[in-house]
Amino acid sequence: MSTIVAGYDMSPESDAALDWAFAQAGLDSSRLVVIVGGLPPHPEVTPDVVIEHVEARLAADGLDGEVVHLAGGAGAAASILDHARLESADLIVLGQRRRSPVGKLVMGSTVQTVLFDAECPVVTVKAPKA
Repeated sequence: MSTIVAGYDMSPESDAALDWAFAQAGLDSSRLVVIVGGLPPHPEVTPDVVIEHVEARLAADGLDGEVVHLAGGAGAAASILDHARLESADLIVLGQRRRSPVGKLVMGSTVQTVLFDAECPVVTVKAPKA
């Protein structure tokens, strides 16, 4: 059985990536580990609510997996890479948003860091155009 690690932050890009990861996990009976973090501040959308939603989706789709809340100062890229190593992941799936070169330079890029440092293949998924 293979393992897929997916990052999720409720953005349209990560929604698309999560959909792709669920579909792929269903196709090849992979275990799916979803790293939840970087959620927008909202009084009704707490990490626990998001985790419960993703766990319910795993159960409804009949997939083996778990949901991990990214908390603390390690950063999204480091946490995704750490979990991928820990789980001996065969694939990492991330949503990718369009950013200018200056934006990447100033703010950094989780996707870029994971692409460069991952020990397994990485799939990036864009949100569908509106």
